[in-house]
Amino acid sequence: MSKDKLVIFDTTLRDGEQSPGASMDKEEKLEIAQQLEKMKVDVIEAGFAVASPGDFEAVKLVADTIKDSTICSLSRAVAKDIEVAGDALKGANSGRIHTFIATSPLHMKYKLQMEPEQVIEQAVKSVSLARSLCDDVEFSCEDAGRSDLDFMCRIIEQVIDAGARTINIPDTVGYNMPDQYANTIEQLIKRIPNSDKAIFSVHCHNDLGLAVANSLAAVQKGARQVECTINGLGERAGNASLEEVVMAIKTRPDYFNVELDIDTRHIVPTSQLVSKVTGFPVQPNKAIVGDNAFAHESGIHQDGVLKNRETYEIMRAEDVGWANNRMVLGKHSGRNAFKSHLAELGVQFENSDDLKEAFVAFKKLADKKHDILDEDLLSLIKR
Repeated sequence: MSKDKLVIFDTTLRDGEQSPGASMDKEEKLEIAQQLEKMKVDVIEAGFAVASPGDFEAVKLVADTIKDSTICSLSRAVAKDIEVAGDALKGANSGRIHTFIATSPLHMKYKLQMEPEQVIEQAVKSVSLARSLCDDVEFSCEDAGRSDLDFMCRIIEQVIDAGARTINIPDTVGYNMPDQYANTIEQLIKRIPNSDKAIFSVHCHNDLGLAVANSLAAVQKGARQVECTINGLGERAGNASLEEVVMAIKTRPDYFNVELDIDTRHIVPTSQLVSKVTGFPVQPNKAIVGDNAFAHESGIHQDGVLKNRETYEIMRAEDVGWANNRMVLGKHSGRNAFKSHLAELGVQFENSDDLKEAFVAFKKLADKKHDILDEDLLSLIKR
């Protein structure tokens, strides 16, 4: 049975840039966009064109240059925003206007100071305007995670009729639990009469550390676009990490009935580029892209991996862009890893006693020194 295509929508250049201190100039945005294009990301949200002249220029530059990915600009459900986004995207080979308005009672009352019927009217007008400027329009219910389901059904049905072909259901403040969020997606698709005319998208924030879990749970219930960022960048605690969403689906094809176009070999280089441009280091134990993601120090783990990689690795380091996995020699390492590493350095032991003696010396050194270099190891060997 064929699997549905899952659209990967990267918002590193827009939501990721909203991380405090992560601002990028237009050349840096283009460099990252070109790397995302190599990775075969379906949609790149290049910025919020109306936010500043610099953001407009960045969106325009990316839209004029990138040919294989759809280039998107965010806009509020306001005529000026939408018109500026449309202008920035004029040179795009494939462009998308992404317009949004808040739909939760809290946001409508205190932020928008609008009645629900006014919000629906504004949303429909905005989508209609965007559709007149661009064939590809996405609509987001901001703070959908705290919005009334009946109200979302009403507004979404009408914006689909107005021309929106992607409907995004953001958990804007990372409030939802996976089963709750997945149920929302399932109910919207079931209850909205024209839901078959749109792709349902998810955009999850990581305030409770659940952005990836919520996104994947929603995919199981019919979401066919995931909005995410490299290294999980984004407002506050960040967004769902592209690398984690993608590799979860790639690693568990038995569980997910979707397929991706992403070339995963570009994940690590892209992560490293984003880290360099933003100045935000990647934590060593970060899944997929952290320095320790494919590193082993425990002797038990090292011995298992040396005998069969799959004992402790569910992915190949090379498949996500690392050169290889890594055996870290330290006080927890075992004899097999010690012997194998020295063999890579050209050292062969004549007998088991020589190996034992060198290993004992290594253990003593490892208790005293955290970073053991090849030079340290060679100094332990009898000449």
